[in-house]
Amino acid sequence: MPTLHARFAADLAAALTALEGEGALPSGLDRRNVTVEPPRDPAHGDLATNAAMVLAKPAGTNPRALADLIEPKLAALDYVTSVAIAGPGFLNVRLSDGTWRDELTNILGEGADYGRSAMGQGTTVNVEYVSANPTGPMHMGHARGAIVGDALATLLEYAGHRVIREYYINDAGAQVQTLGRSAHLRYREALGETVEIPEGFYPGDYLIPIGQALAAEFGNAYVGKPEREWLDLFRTKAVAAMMDMIRADLALLGIHHDVFASEAAVQDAGRVDAAFAQLRAEGLIYEGVLEAPKGELPDDWEPTEMTLFRSTQFGDDQDRPVRKADGGLTYFGTDLAYHAQKAESADMLIDIWGADHAGTVKRIQAAVKALTHGEKPFDVKLVQMVRLMRAGEPVKMSKRSGKFITIADMVEEVGKDVVRFTMLARKADAQMDFDFAKVVEASKDNPVFYVQYAHARIASLHRRAAEAGIALPQPADLALLDAEELALVKLAAQFPRVIESAANAREPHRIAFYLYDLAAAVHARWHRGNDDPARRFLVVEDAPVTAARLALADAIGQVIRNGLGVMGVAAAEEM
Repeated sequence: MPTLHARFAADLAAALTALEGEGALPSGLDRRNVTVEPPRDPAHGDLATNAAMVLAKPAGTNPRALADLIEPKLAALDYVTSVAIAGPGFLNVRLSDGTWRDELTNILGEGADYGRSAMGQGTTVNVEYVSANPTGPMHMGHARGAIVGDALATLLEYAGHRVIREYYINDAGAQVQTLGRSAHLRYREALGETVEIPEGFYPGDYLIPIGQALAAEFGNAYVGKPEREWLDLFRTKAVAAMMDMIRADLALLGIHHDVFASEAAVQDAGRVDAAFAQLRAEGLIYEGVLEAPKGELPDDWEPTEMTLFRSTQFGDDQDRPVRKADGGLTYFGTDLAYHAQKAESADMLIDIWGADHAGTVKRIQAAVKALTHGEKPFDVKLVQMVRLMRAGEPVKMSKRSGKFITIADMVEEVGKDVVRFTMLARKADAQMDFDFAKVVEASKDNPVFYVQYAHARIASLHRRAAEAGIALPQPADLALLDAEELALVKLAAQFPRVIESAANAREPHRIAFYLYDLAAAVHARWHRGNDDPARRFLVVEDAPVTAARLALADAIGQVIRNGLGVMGVAAAEEM
């Protein structure tokens, strides 16, 4: 059964099509910017549409005149009680109370599927996220992007897309060579040698068990041997061990990827050569010299011929090197080939990057546009850093010294659900503080507590009704719900629209914002019952009203669970 917002949107589309058939509107107008949403002020109605505002200019008329044509068609709908034209041409629509009661029944009937959308039409989206270098455990610097990417992937699935969750393993650069050397030191240490960790190596204790495993497997076979005999082997073994650790860390957050793609495998499979050949054949790769940097030149700068990609043809600020002067690949050179590989199995691509990579967005967007001839939409979502706090004081970390707070540390201290919700409680491109004390605080200022407590309150109602011995009539008579209670239904019924708008904007934080507002309405209703016993969800002496209010509470609880599910958070049954 279509949700109420979807039903009205379909009826609005039918009204516009009818006007086209009557010759009152030109056919083929672009309706993509036509919206249906609640008006900012509930006193103006239940739904509002900007159809007349959006379509008037291309239709060669004015918004008010077009609104006059749309109004009677909407007013004729059997579930619409009034349509008012506001301002320059907005249409405010009020629906019958029975319509909202039907939507409450729909929420209960759809259950865990309420809010799911077919908007994505099964198109495949590749969401690449985390992709941390395999040189250490997952720490808090990785957590936000991991959670945003995972929640976005779930949101897109909920909105009707097929999603590929992908992790790109950077296993072909200097960093993993250093990892191999660091593992060799720990291997020698495990065999009884006293070692010192040189500057530039990875000093963390997490490499000790890897060294021990290498010692158990190889004995002293690689002690005192030249690096060429063991480096590739130790690098491969160390990367594999680190990826096992990373998978385990991500699993603590409920994050699991479908694909782990290897940078080294991209190169070994000839993907880079193939991508370069395509670009060269299209005149988009050439041998040239980069322009000198603006301002004062660095002492070591000199003009050097390199292999360049014409990224300026696709909106970048300058052409970008894909091979260095010595013939070695730049990171960008492999990265563009990797994106071409992803595009082969997806209709669109989304990357989740740290905000510190903002300067490289234009070049990779240019490369994807060139390699796919603009046929594969590609978006990069930037995630700002998280500042760790404890009771208002910054928590100091240093990866160089091996001292940092891991994801495992954080999950152990505050729990997976608290971490996930908190990381999604702000826009991804806004900086945020994660205070270990505040995220477990039982207050309205802590959104995860506030939403979870609303669900726990709802979950307690049937238990308390049974304890009170209230014989609930079935089915509940929803006609007993008054205007104040139907206002809660109206808020819950926004969930499908929120899902679609959040998926379109690639912004999973919108779910957290919405759930906070819904929880606030639940708490406000609960507090009114504390002041006036007749307004409580459970009225012992009035079983029919109690049954109707429990049905309302069940629907609100279902929407909260569905929203939390998209966020990857389990709903609390009691607190």
